[in-house]
Amino acid sequence: MTKTLYLMRHGQTVFNMRHKIQGWCDSPLTELGIAQAKLAAEYFQKEQITFDHAYSSTAERACDTLELVTNQSMPYKRLKGLREWHFGVFEGESEDLNPPHEPGATSYGDAFVKFGGEDSLEVQNRMDTTLREIMEQADHEQVLAVGHGGAMYMFIQKWEDFARVRQIRFSNCCILKFTYEAGEFQFVEAINHDFSALSR
Repeated sequence: MTKTLYLMRHGQTVFNMRHKIQGWCDSPLTELGIAQAKLAAEYFQKEQITFDHAYSSTAERACDTLELVTNQSMPYKRLKGLREWHFGVFEGESEDLNPPHEPGATSYGDAFVKFGGEDSLEVQNRMDTTLREIMEQADHEQVLAVGHGGAMYMFIQKWEDFARVRQIRFSNCCILKFTYEAGEFQFVEAINHDFSALSR
């Protein structure tokens, strides 16, 4: 039986707007972030996409996004496995301090480990394990999971060619659609909305 997962990034936050590194630390949604989540909700309604189960990272920015997307109409579960990459002592600092990203590299690798953060493969395995456990449940046929850009970026690399991954915009409220069958995820498409009218 083929199941469907909609893996979605949270809306814009104060730290996003101020270009601060935001992993396990948190900040609230901005007015634009709230509007982005509501626009994503409109997309699901227009496409007549309904969910039998919903999950969120434990971060409030993700929970608040999920509640806006579902109009608080369904219960959901918070899971630590869906949290963002942990950036150690870089948490809350300016994005200017991020380690240099080597040309052609698929991630930061273990750059954050010596600063108390996670290795890229730790993030990938954590996300993969968590999402497999979700989709393996018998009554989970169409699932929404709200998480974070960095963790989503690592997860999709496990299941899709990096050349295609590089073409995806992991913008706020980006939605990655996957099918799941026989223990395997298949990437279908990335849905990014035009938020330009919202920011005027």
